[in-house]
Amino acid sequence: MLKAGVLGAGHLGKIHLRLLNQSDKYDLVGFYDADPENAKRVVEEFGYTYYDSIDALIKAVDVVDIVTPTLSHYECAKQAIKQGKHIFIEKPITNTVEEAETIRALVAEHGVKGQVGHVERFNPAFTGVKDQIKNPMFIECHRLAEFNPRGTDVPVVLDLMIHDIDIILSVVQSTVTHISASGVSVVSETPDIANARIEFKNGCVANLTASRISLKNMRKTRFFQKDAYISVDFLEKKCEVVKMKDAPETPGDFDMILQNAEGVKKQIYFDNPDIANNNAILDELETFAEAINTNTKPVVTLHDGTEALRVANMIINQF
Repeated sequence: MLKAGVLGAGHLGKIHLRLLNQSDKYDLVGFYDADPENAKRVVEEFGYTYYDSIDALIKAVDVVDIVTPTLSHYECAKQAIKQGKHIFIEKPITNTVEEAETIRALVAEHGVKGQVGHVERFNPAFTGVKDQIKNPMFIECHRLAEFNPRGTDVPVVLDLMIHDIDIILSVVQSTVTHISASGVSVVSETPDIANARIEFKNGCVANLTASRISLKNMRKTRFFQKDAYISVDFLEKKCEVVKMKDAPETPGDFDMILQNAEGVKKQIYFDNPDIANNNAILDELETFAEAINTNTKPVVTLHDGTEALRVANMIINQF
């Protein structure tokens, strides 16, 4: 079992602590939190071991799970890597692309592994259909959330939209050529609602909308590709796959047949996969352990996290 320690015991940090504690791939050694009062409450409520410095915790573990505010990701990661520790780092990977590039270089230099917490890659609605997403040419994303003061210290692009940016970059095998975007600050000092259009070299276009001042929650992405429409509901953990194939010469009574202007007939059919229940955060943490133990590439690499941040910053710079 890999010895693991958590930096940051806020809302998400507590979830990571609980899941690492129950995982059979990790031995949870303890945690560090910059707020002594919060740390004391966590120890009293859950019984986890508290370390009074980042350095002391790093020395005691094999894997450092960084769940601190984004501004401190870089320093925490740098400190851990230089001591030869593997790092799991929450999204966004760092505050700047330059910091992310430095982290990637340090990981290569010290021969350790790193993974970024883009948890939607492990959402069962997405994993159930990702192998069917092939060369999408139009993608539409809506990620809407009710207002929550937590997270409003960063633009909605880094808070919410970055999830969809990572998903899109993982399925579109092409380079970004153009971005146009707009954002509006309604409640916060940074944009609370944003829309972005990302164009790729292969002709694919992605349209993303993110809001943290919505009256309802929605996390839905639709992929359009040759002969298929795929809808992924990340919130409800549901997906729908609608495909087309050449119509049979003698259609059945219940076959859905479309005929285009050229007279070509296509049959519409549904190919919805079974969705298995899972805990996406536990899955991302445990696949990282597997990558370390088998010396294989993590599911969400530091390169992936860097590119998602790069595109997110390109969007923010349009505002």
